Amino acid sequence: MSLNIAKTDKKRVVIVGGGFGGLKLANKLRKSGFQVVLIDKNNYHQFPPLIYQVASAGMEPTSISFPFRKIFQHRKDFYFRMAEVRAIYPERNMIQTSIGKAEYDYLVLAAGTTTNFFDNKHIEEEAMPMKNVSEAMGLRNALLANLERAVTCSNKQEQQELLNIVVVGGGATGVEIAGVLSEMKRFVLPNDYPDMPSSLMHIYLIEAGPRLLAGMSEDSSAHAEQFLRKMGVNIFLNKRVVDYRDHKVILEDGSEIATRTFIWVSGVTGVAIGNMDTSIIGRGGRIKVDAFNRVEGMKNVFAIGDQCVQFADKNYPNGHPQLAQVAIQQGELLAKNLIRREKGKEMKPFHYRNLGAMATVGRNRAVAEFNKVKMQGWFAWVMWLVVHLRSILGVRNKVVVLLNWVWNYFTYDQSMRMIVYARKAKEIRDRETVEATTHWGNDLNPTSEVSKGLRTQLPGKE
Repeated sequence: MSLNIAKTDKKRVVIVGGGFGGLKLANKLRKSGFQVVLIDKNNYHQFPPLIYQVASAGMEPTSISFPFRKIFQHRKDFYFRMAEVRAIYPERNMIQTSIGKAEYDYLVLAAGTTTNFFDNKHIEEEAMPMKNVSEAMGLRNALLANLERAVTCSNKQEQQELLNIVVVGGGATGVEIAGVLSEMKRFVLPNDYPDMPSSLMHIYLIEAGPRLLAGMSEDSSAHAEQFLRKMGVNIFLNKRVVDYRDHKVILEDGSEIATRTFIWVSGVTGVAIGNMDTSIIGRGGRIKVDAFNRVEGMKNVFAIGDQCVQFADKNYPNGHPQLAQVAIQQGELLAKNLIRREKGKEMKPFHYRNLGAMATVGRNRAVAEFNKVKMQGWFAWVMWLVVHLRSILGVRNKVVVLLNWVWNYFTYDQSMRMIVYARKAKEIRDRETVEATTHWGNDLNPTSEVSKGLRTQLPGKE
């Protein structure tokens, strides 16, 4: 296999990852004179702030996803390839992907993050993460299937395990999923499962730190906690989860919570590149970059968004927060810097403009911070709706999301409660097996199979 992209006299920018940063960069390089190649393991852009609504059956995944090929229709000098990057060879200006090699003049790593299980392999196997649309759909199926089983379960202990939901992680995602599950308990269960008392459902939110929403002010944190407690969520602070066995979440102090719905949103780590030197990997698996988002020790390799950490910004000596706005601003500036560099001009350093932070805590409740302005409650919730609706790609998606919100608001109903398990065709399963065992090159020595494959590809084609 190969990328099948013809080489031209235009310099090539390869972008790995189509999240907020990668998408902004690709859009800003329009008519820039570069050949742009976007590589992502999915064929769509997803909107992470609303993934929790997919997981809670409040929204269809297509409402927060947008195909790359649709976004970049009729775009000249742009190519999309669905693949995963396996290794980088900066001395050869080349990357190895799951579908073949690709040469570059500029490489930008914007693959984002994945769930951090803090090296606890057993929890990684047992817990349900919620980092992307696929995981959210899996969680939705599990939630609904557990409710269906609970209705018919004659064993009271098993029934309670099915109806206990444990969310680990008190960041924005944990707060939002706990809030929406509380509303599901209040408004959905009495209507969909009238023969099962909704009081049997218990929602637990566990945070290892002293407060929720550690990235926001203590005032916002206190309001979020107050909102959730009023909604019936059981909040445990300063409690660390160490294991999950026999359908029980085990805490460091020895206490246990019985559950068959174990949701893990406790942290993230940068997406790893197979042969990346560990010396340039910082805290949280993030790649160290300079003031221009250039990877340390590499002249034409950059990293933006959640996948990188920069210490050059004096206002953020420990690195920028892992927020969408950081990635968007970095992508926009990097596009300008690449164009400036080609014109022989100096690049400009990145400085983050803090546009605020917000988190919704269920219906009519949210917390929001904009510079020195802090708000809570209904008005903050409306601001949250407006900001997120504006950020969603595509007119159709905006309309669908708005209609969903309006319908849910007036009817107290979420209408997407179907349990659907996708089955991959044999052709796809076989292909993935082959790809997993080929096109991998931790080295490019003359005797390696990967090297042989690279040398036999036609010149001028990838």
